[in-house]
Amino acid sequence: MDLHSGLPYWIVKNQLFNYHHPLKEACTVDVAIIGSGITGALVAHELCLAGISCAVFDKRTIATGSTGASTAQLQYEIDVPLSAMIDKVGESASVTAYHASLQSITDLEQVFESTGVHPNFKRVSSLFLASNQSGFRLLEREYEVRRRHNLPVSFLHADALLAAHRIEAPGALKNTAAAQMDSYSAATGLLKYHRKKSDLLLFSHTEIVSYQERKGGYELLTGEGIPISCKYVVVAAGFEAGQFLPKQVMDLISTYALISQPVQPSQLWPERSLIWETATPYFYMRTTSDNRMMVGGEDVPFRNPERRDRLLRWKIKRLERKFREVYPEIPFVVDMAWCGTFSSTKDGLPFIGPWPGKKRMHFALGYGGNGITFSMIAAQVIKNKLVGVKDEREKIFGFERLGR
Repeated sequence: MDLHSGLPYWIVKNQLFNYHHPLKEACTVDVAIIGSGITGALVAHELCLAGISCAVFDKRTIATGSTGASTAQLQYEIDVPLSAMIDKVGESASVTAYHASLQSITDLEQVFESTGVHPNFKRVSSLFLASNQSGFRLLEREYEVRRRHNLPVSFLHADALLAAHRIEAPGALKNTAAAQMDSYSAATGLLKYHRKKSDLLLFSHTEIVSYQERKGGYELLTGEGIPISCKYVVVAAGFEAGQFLPKQVMDLISTYALISQPVQPSQLWPERSLIWETATPYFYMRTTSDNRMMVGGEDVPFRNPERRDRLLRWKIKRLERKFREVYPEIPFVVDMAWCGTFSSTKDGLPFIGPWPGKKRMHFALGYGGNGITFSMIAAQVIKNKLVGVKDEREKIFGFERLGR
């Protein structure tokens, strides 16, 4: 299935990792990672650091699935607000999930510093805007619960928000713990790094069409009939992981994004904050290193790629209008636009780890708006599991919660 259409900015901005290396003969490896996007790349990074032999397989050109269409905002906030998540999964699990997301931003920063990969990672502030009075009341509840649990947050009422950020809204939550990056550059950079440093095996244009559990591991079969023997499988294929799951655990969402022509730096909004809102579905916006503005949202339930793509022109106009409602004085001329398919879960949390009863097939499924921070968590949790280190996050993000 096409994961996106239109012209994703990151694939245009970066030189394409033009790597064509399909698997041609039987392969034996400790861990087979299915998916070469940012999730698969982070999993490979953690496993390589632990000295675990692994190989990455992707049916496409490297990192050109959902990663190429990501707007790559890194926030500790999860799609389900903490105050609402506590009602869904309990206070302890919710607070741990939020703190894990917060820590993962720093962990990502350290990954890039240690490897010398430069995906335009930049620390920025984040504004969570009240879309209306109902949203303002949500922010009041959210502010109190975040402060109680020592999460970075401040409350801006309407006057302070207008004075500091030139935005007219009932109020906003602000923190300075967010970041942004280029997810395509991050994924390809990490994979190139470990191909050179760790002898990571990387196979593009190699589709895994079936699998069979064997004693001590799995045998995978490619579309060309070539077998892959491994002790463990890590499925990092986003919503396309469905063929490996006994049942569907996510909802499919069509989302839309566009990017402006460059403007003068002085024309951009204060602090170049990440901005999003309480409305559902929410609108969000960020800037880029070359002084463009990237906006997205207008999510709708996914039906099929054709319907998703037909809506693109209409969604572009709606996103343009929403931007101008926030910053009418900033010139915004669309340069590129795209739509993509992503996944979400009912509690806003990812699925990480093995399916119950299948200890050697692990999933790294960072569903939701926090896909990249969840991917960092998934890489660490799976690495810890394979080396025998206990990780409290495994239970919170595992499939066992489906039974609740």
